[in-house]
Amino acid sequence: MIIEIKGVQFVNKGAELMLCAIHQKIMELWPDAEIALAPNVNSSYMDRAKYGAWQKLSLRKYPFDFNRLTYVLPPFIRKALKKWGIITEADIDIIFDASGFAYGDQWNTVMLEHALAEASRMHKHNKKYVFLPQAFGPFTQAKNQQLIKSSMNKASLVCSREETSYAHLTRLTGELPNISVYPDFTNALVGAIPEYYDRENFQVCLIPNNNMVNKRNPNKQWASSYINFFVLAAEHAINLGFKPYILNHEGVDDLDICRQINNKLDMPLEVISEPDPIKVKGLIGGAKLIICSRFHGCVSALSQSVPCIGTSWSHKYEQLFSEYGVPEFLISSNFQPEQMKGLMKKCLCDNQDVVDVLNERSKHYKSKTDEMWHEVQRVINNGN
Repeated sequence: MIIEIKGVQFVNKGAELMLCAIHQKIMELWPDAEIALAPNVNSSYMDRAKYGAWQKLSLRKYPFDFNRLTYVLPPFIRKALKKWGIITEADIDIIFDASGFAYGDQWNTVMLEHALAEASRMHKHNKKYVFLPQAFGPFTQAKNQQLIKSSMNKASLVCSREETSYAHLTRLTGELPNISVYPDFTNALVGAIPEYYDRENFQVCLIPNNNMVNKRNPNKQWASSYINFFVLAAEHAINLGFKPYILNHEGVDDLDICRQINNKLDMPLEVISEPDPIKVKGLIGGAKLIICSRFHGCVSALSQSVPCIGTSWSHKYEQLFSEYGVPEFLISSNFQPEQMKGLMKKCLCDNQDVVDVLNERSKHYKSKTDEMWHEVQRVINNGN
């Protein structure tokens, strides 16, 4: 059995964390399964080879998709490709789509079109296409709406990551047995503390996100206040007697934001660019407070009962903080400095009630992740 893990990469640490979580679960539930990964600009051959993955040959070039032709390739060609470690869609039995947030009005319609076309082909050939927990929507564009209505029922299982995404889908499809709600599944993954970790110097972790100030963010007010938000957070952490640092959660674009923050500080902070996503989660788990704009950074904090103050560029953040019982810790673009300082003081100096809430919510959502994998296992093993 060959399982493709789709939508993951090695630059965005959240996407790589999802890959780690899926791979770990595949080895537990289907130990004889083989995995496949498709190349992309953020997924090099060497990175994919570490997982012993088949290399998926995708006959797709924006906006064209010729992968349907792989089903009519002569067997001797597919066999020859396998000698080089290359497979096609026709060789794959199951696709786990872990795109995170890639289908909705904030993204190119072609991404949704290609995904649902692939799900339809898998359905036609009695194979499985599973959308693992991720954010969906909104879908206000006519083309997106038509695609959801006509093809989402072809997926074997669709896991919305929260109620808002579920509503975006079912508003168009109606209630379907293959559409459910489950939380982000990286919550159950255990982090590891890196060898260089120093609890006394890594106390308040700042995690920026370039999406907050680019065209994907519908709230344009953040463009003028975002850097100052982190500057204020760093300065106030120091005033309270704590040591902040910056954690780069995704590549060069986020690193540029890190540098902009440091350029406005009297004393630049240490910037950590940890390549191992498990150690990234370990760093987050060891902090006293996370101030974060990366979704999986927020999940890694909240699921480890670490107080987190966040910002948002899509509905997934509002839902996440609400689910963990701390909606007041999500900051809006028109925040007041005193509001920020008050939240930081509560998280750093008087946080037991916050930690208690996070402990209870974390246990609940980890149990929901277990339920999700049981459902995935049922769909895969029972053939329906």
